[in-house]
Amino acid sequence: METHQGKEGISRRQLLQATAPAALILPMIVPASALGRGGQTAPSDRINLGIIGVNGMGQSNLKNCAKYQDVVVTAVCDVSTDRREAVLNLHRSTARGHSDYRELLARPDVDGVIIASSPHWHALMAIDAVKAGKDIYLQKPMTLYPDETLAVRNAVRRHKRISQVGTQIHASPNYRRVVEWIRSGKLGTVNNVRTFNVMNQGVAGIGHAPKQDPPKGLDWNMWLGPAPSRPFNSLLFADSYNHCSFWDYSRGWTPGMAPHIIDLPIWALELGVPETTSCSGGRFVIKDDGDAPDVQEIVWRYPKMTMTWMMNCANSFAFDFGRGKPDRRLGIYFHAVNGTLYTNYSTHEIVAEGDFLKDSTPPPQSIPPSPGHERQWLNSIKSRVEPDCNVEYHWKLDMALTLASLSYTLGRSIRFDPVKEQIVGDKEATRLARPVYRAPWKFPAEYL
Repeated sequence: METHQGKEGISRRQLLQATAPAALILPMIVPASALGRGGQTAPSDRINLGIIGVNGMGQSNLKNCAKYQDVVVTAVCDVSTDRREAVLNLHRSTARGHSDYRELLARPDVDGVIIASSPHWHALMAIDAVKAGKDIYLQKPMTLYPDETLAVRNAVRRHKRISQVGTQIHASPNYRRVVEWIRSGKLGTVNNVRTFNVMNQGVAGIGHAPKQDPPKGLDWNMWLGPAPSRPFNSLLFADSYNHCSFWDYSRGWTPGMAPHIIDLPIWALELGVPETTSCSGGRFVIKDDGDAPDVQEIVWRYPKMTMTWMMNCANSFAFDFGRGKPDRRLGIYFHAVNGTLYTNYSTHEIVAEGDFLKDSTPPPQSIPPSPGHERQWLNSIKSRVEPDCNVEYHWKLDMALTLASLSYTLGRSIRFDPVKEQIVGDKEATRLARPVYRAPWKFPAEYL
């Protein structure tokens, strides 16, 4: 591993620090210039960063934060020794590793935490983090159950922590231009939005994993955490793509992708929580180790409009966004009285309703560019001004998804009172809205 030295070389203290047992000391936080980043940042202006879960998106989020000279990575947590050590090797001079996230949260030299664990851990880790006084960057899906949605929101409120949910497409210029179009009023009233994400995994899906023990250095029991116990499966463990095939650990591809996609209409139309949620679907085609649905259709009813969602893992036809060769495709259609705006992550187009659309010129740009989703969170840690996708904003989006999963489980519509924040007239749905965690983990009911 290459090391970086300041002009005066390595001090005796640094040498002792490098050779002492990791359990006995904390790494010394050295100036940014000594880490080869250039420039000077006062210690009081630096953000000491920890991360829980360093596979896939966790590594990406960490890289997007650690590249700044005002960020020092001090703690890395993963239940896999191999994954943890690979990331620690990039930050060995400043960071110490952990296999239990609670050890990381107990450290006073951590200001903010990236939570990029598997989805079934998100709610509990987020609540524990803000309770410990840490600001959080929380990967999506934020939670898997309606009561988890409220508990995370309430915990962030109670402990007054800065939060950002990892819906990074929110920071794109295209999303900003779409919001400006919808809010300009030129398209008239929007009474329906259609959203979707499709792909084609074929009948074989993600395949079948051999029966095997967990690899050396993996705490599989800790990986399972509050979710139901099951034997080790290398496909389930592999990455966030595969997580979406397993219901108990992700709730499928709808929570896996919809946070990025329904975020745009919820932002543009300033939607609250849906009054009625209906979700149907099933696992009809794919035969692999997974059990999550390969197709779902959702209808959310809001006070003056509806929004729909289509998810398919066995067909990738995407209307105006592509067809033919299997691919992952997505889209959003805003249907308004004067025209339709359809968009994906990077492009959008207006289709006029005859002469109803009087002015097709784009509205003035009024939403400033984002400094980057992670950078905005870092700025907010310093300023204490909430970033765009904070939990207070995102919980309404998350609730739409957790209610949809509950509707799918029960096979019927769910009504929700957005004022009382309660499910209406369905005792079974109310009971199933709260998870029963595997012992010894307990749902933090004090945040409801």
